Amino acid sequence: MTKHKTGTRGEWLDARLKLLADEKEHTRRGDALAERRQQLPWVRIDKEYRFDTPQGSVTLKDLFKGRSQLMIYHFMYGEDYTAGCPSCSSIADSFNGIVVHLENHDVAFTAVSRASIGKLQAFKERMGWSFDWASSAPGDFNSDFNVYFTEDQQRAGIDYNYRTEPGLRSWEDGGGPVDHLSAMSGVDSLAYMRDRPGVSAFALQDGHVYHTYSGYSRGVDGIWGMYAWLDRAPKGRNEDGVWWRHHDQYGRK
Repeated sequence: MTKHKTGTRGEWLDARLKLLADEKEHTRRGDALAERRQQLPWVRIDKEYRFDTPQGSVTLKDLFKGRSQLMIYHFMYGEDYTAGCPSCSSIADSFNGIVVHLENHDVAFTAVSRASIGKLQAFKERMGWSFDWASSAPGDFNSDFNVYFTEDQQRAGIDYNYRTEPGLRSWEDGGGPVDHLSAMSGVDSLAYMRDRPGVSAFALQDGHVYHTYSGYSRGVDGIWGMYAWLDRAPKGRNEDGVWWRHHDQYGRK
């Protein structure tokens, strides 16, 4: 017998309608936030960033592929990793299906990581992904957009997600979720956390590239597809630590 509260269909509908009013307010609030993102001032990028791709070395402007907008997912995959971050990987599992729609709405898309293009291509093949994935290894794109930090920066304290983190935070002590994620990525927790996730948006206008938006940490939750479903499931996220895996690792010990 269920331990959850039960009721009649009428009682359910009454509670559902009350929830609906709050859901509608949440939606309106989300629409307002989206408008505020679009109203942020654009910052012109004069620095020339280069990326390695299967087609060769390209510039940030080249990543637009003739479109006026570019979305980049900052995928945690450092050169020392033996596999992509499992959290980023679970997010990326939804990219194949959306890219065609973005590209036909004047929006280019690519993931960007520090690992070499060879490592990215091998992992991409393993995962069965088809979206574009570029390596920022030739330059300091990841550092400039606050998704990569050196060991010295990490020890001194880093600025990530628009706030300052103290040096050598709790993951050095071990035993937390970061340990599980770093192990699945093939590195220790400190090396794992030198790379960070994020999403950045860019515009191309009159031949110039502009940075328009970046979100980090839980700011990427909105594109983490499985959570939108779990938030509507009977038991919600129902989490006790890290439960997700690379999708080809479920069922393995």
